[in-house]
Amino acid sequence: MNEILNTIRCGDCVEAMSQLPPGSVDLVFADPPFNIGYTYDVYDDSVDRQQYIDWSAKWLASAHRVLKRNGTFWLAIGDDYAAELKIASQTVGFHCRSWVIWYYTFGVNCARKFTRSHTHLLYFVKDAKDFTFRDEDLDNRIPSARELVYDDSRANPKGRLPDDTWIIRPAGAVGEFVSDAEDSWAPPLPPADTDRTFTLRPQDIGQCFSPAEDTWYFPRVAGTFRERAGFHGCQMPEQLLGRIIRTCSNPGDIVLDPFSGSATTLAVAKKLGRRFIGFDLSEQYVRYGRERLNAVRVGDRLDGSPEPLKSAPRTADNAKKARSRQRKLAMFLPDDLLLREKQHAKTQSEMTERGIIEAFERTHNGFSMDRVVADPDLNNEFVMACTGLGLAGDARTWNMLLFRLRKAGRLSHIETLRRTSIPWDECDEFLFASEIAWQMMLDDHSARSLDEILCDPELAAQFDEIAGRFAPGHRPLDYRWGALKLRKEARYARSRATILKPPDRFFGKMLPIDELGAKNLPEKPGLFVLSEDENRTRNLYAGETLNLRRRFTCRRTKAWWRNEPFPNSVFVKTLAMDWSTAGKLAWQSCLVRQFEPRLNCFELRSVS
Repeated sequence: MNEILNTIRCGDCVEAMSQLPPGSVDLVFADPPFNIGYTYDVYDDSVDRQQYIDWSAKWLASAHRVLKRNGTFWLAIGDDYAAELKIASQTVGFHCRSWVIWYYTFGVNCARKFTRSHTHLLYFVKDAKDFTFRDEDLDNRIPSARELVYDDSRANPKGRLPDDTWIIRPAGAVGEFVSDAEDSWAPPLPPADTDRTFTLRPQDIGQCFSPAEDTWYFPRVAGTFRERAGFHGCQMPEQLLGRIIRTCSNPGDIVLDPFSGSATTLAVAKKLGRRFIGFDLSEQYVRYGRERLNAVRVGDRLDGSPEPLKSAPRTADNAKKARSRQRKLAMFLPDDLLLREKQHAKTQSEMTERGIIEAFERTHNGFSMDRVVADPDLNNEFVMACTGLGLAGDARTWNMLLFRLRKAGRLSHIETLRRTSIPWDECDEFLFASEIAWQMMLDDHSARSLDEILCDPELAAQFDEIAGRFAPGHRPLDYRWGALKLRKEARYARSRATILKPPDRFFGKMLPIDELGAKNLPEKPGLFVLSEDENRTRNLYAGETLNLRRRFTCRRTKAWWRNEPFPNSVFVKTLAMDWSTAGKLAWQSCLVRQFEPRLNCFELRSVS
């Protein structure tokens, strides 16, 4: 199942759906060929009537099989077969909840009959009593006439659900809707729909329903109503699909489109944080659809204007009332736009964070969040999962969000089953290198924090390279985990260091580091201070080690003090002592406070 999620497969939808597990899909939206003579590249849209109905029954049965028990099915269909496919859908077991009319103008100009200007949207569920319908979500509600027109205090502040006649249009007329005279069709480019696509009330748009169109509207008699008007949609508008997907599925649900076409359903599903599956017979459509999906990110805005929060009624008022309403419009429109922007930002953030959590759940392999960020291999899997989910951002963004989610307690439900354990005696060989690399990158303003270093793959690689110069031969995970261990222990070390005082021996004469030899250094734990001069006026680094001799004479580490940015002449003071009795890094923090060496991490700088 996972291998076909979030992509489009080329092939016959009946055969393709037969390979899906039963009850695996939450929402099916189907916009099949209408069998009215359109010319597709690999499909005959003018087959025998009964042949079309029999074929429709097959794919409808397949859609019913793959839907979950509480799943939802929407069918877009033209006049010619709307009744037949409604009956066929009910025959396979669907229950019809609504018969929605999508009305548009600039429609298909027909000869010797009324202009075709609507499509039927049939709304079915698999279980008549158990289904997803998010009617309380404010994104799925619109202002009522009481609120919008009459400013009636009895208006429900939550608004109301839309009517079952939807007046929606995209801006351009390309692609799927053509005149009767046309005999060919190619995949359209996505419409650059920057104009209004929704109208909340017919009196808010400029033209009325034409008597030449095949959707006729007769309003009830009321002094505040006028005849309705609308626009024509050429490609299925994203806002229309958005209404369906938002209302009839939850974030993370699986949306299936058996006739993917230009991939509008899948693009909207991805933007709204749903998983998706698409099928299409045409390799050309599949290629185009995949390119379109690759350009989409979870949380992106839907193309076209959303349903309005507010609008001013256009009536034949006197000039004084008109001016009053214009002033009111000028007052609330900026606030409405601001609310809209805030809502978009909130939606983008919520969907991206939800995707981050899902990617972490998929890839953490039982390890902690710190390990996923610090381990290059695990982090690469996490980043690939985020990419596969279509999240906005990059590796650095996703890693930083992961830290933020952990701090907010949003990952607490994900159990850590595998501990990352690098013993302290192993860390002793490279911990100082992690600390120096960390501080050097802060000093040269490459980064502002350890989190920023670890979250940015380029900065993390730079960190590994610097640490590797001082303590070569270790894994990137070692250097990075060493910095995390140091940061964790430093908060305890700082407080313990406040009761410590450097031994008097540290205030004596320092020796040139070249004069140190094995005979001068015991194989014991100890402390040391490095300086550019013997009077300790320009101190470089203070540290502790489990083995003084190994630290300064081991072949792999004996030249670490000669590395940049150390000067040619380095002086050292050592003191053998069991520093562990005070706790890890406590004595080191004490020395850092006393001598203020420039290459020690700021985390160890306690105050007395």
